Amino acid sequence: MKIAVKIYLSVIVSLLFVLPIRGQEPNKETIAEEGKYSYQSQSFYEVKTFPQKFKSKNPKNIILLIGDGMGVTQIFAGLTANGGHLFLDNFKHVGFSKTQSANKYVTDSGAGGTAIATGKKANNSAVGVDSESQPVPSIIEVAKKNGLSTGIVVTTDITDATPADFIAHVPLRDMSEEIADAFLKSDIDVFIGAGKKHFTDRKDGRNLLTELTSKGYQVCDTITETENIKEGKIVGLLTEQRVGIRGDQLARTTDVALNILKQNPKGFFLMVEGSKIDDGGHDNNIQYIVEEMLDFDKTVGKALEFASQNGETLVVVTADHETGGLTLVGGDMKAGIVKAKFSTGGHTGVMVPVFAYGPGAELFTGINENTSFFDKFIKELKLNE
Repeated sequence: MKIAVKIYLSVIVSLLFVLPIRGQEPNKETIAEEGKYSYQSQSFYEVKTFPQKFKSKNPKNIILLIGDGMGVTQIFAGLTANGGHLFLDNFKHVGFSKTQSANKYVTDSGAGGTAIATGKKANNSAVGVDSESQPVPSIIEVAKKNGLSTGIVVTTDITDATPADFIAHVPLRDMSEEIADAFLKSDIDVFIGAGKKHFTDRKDGRNLLTELTSKGYQVCDTITETENIKEGKIVGLLTEQRVGIRGDQLARTTDVALNILKQNPKGFFLMVEGSKIDDGGHDNNIQYIVEEMLDFDKTVGKALEFASQNGETLVVVTADHETGGLTLVGGDMKAGIVKAKFSTGGHTGVMVPVFAYGPGAELFTGINENTSFFDKFIKELKLNE
């Protein structure tokens, strides 16, 4: 009897330590940490199927979409979170891009973007220069020289590495004021992103927005303002940046760019970047990655819709590198659940996917160096270097 009482009391004492105190709130830090590694969608968006018939063998226009930090697992995480489908499903020509830079096995966005934009390998942190730090022309500069309209639309500072790779020629990606000045000199038709301070709050005291206005640019600082511009040259340095704040900024501003650039009968080249997929990888945050991935995919849908109606537009989707070493360890497509683990807070050296739709799409299959994009773009648009 005494033994039974002792056992009973031991159980009661143990439960006091195990059971939560009534009214005690869950540990918020624990919940936040768990939220970084699991995601459940609240709703799915409709994915349309676009026709695969085009007007010509060669494109008049090219839309290049770069998912910064987007590897195969980031794509599959987004696909799972949207019930098993993305606009990327429309692409029938698929390949891979090797991302190594001139001096590192694992590239950064400066070197990765430079390779795509110029066809030359660069050292990490370099922008628009080759491995010997010599300036090399980008596809946007060549297209402009050949009379095409050009544009860049991003969700990061417009002076950040990837957009800078298409405009500037500097040894270091953090030379933001010099990169901003390169935009002023570039004669690009449309550029939309963030980073207004690099144009106005400068060490040299210049206000580049005033100078851009004097060159005929229409300057905007909100999404709505950009949507009111129907023609001419436009600079959008927007206040909205993060998902939840910026909403569908990337898709809407891509629409703005397309509606302006398509007015040139010679054609256009537009680069669009889903910039913040990379940030989610660096933060090892699957919710961040998925929301940015889906935001990017909706923008891919806008590009496909334009290309399917136009019939003379090549759409290419790729990445500069993968970020986070993302692994999917569980999920449920019907419920839109994704569970993840990460191997690093930095970039990795794995190949990244390449998707192509439209006239000339067949050139983008197989395993290729990231420098191969430039020559293919030149060939497809029949440009003189």
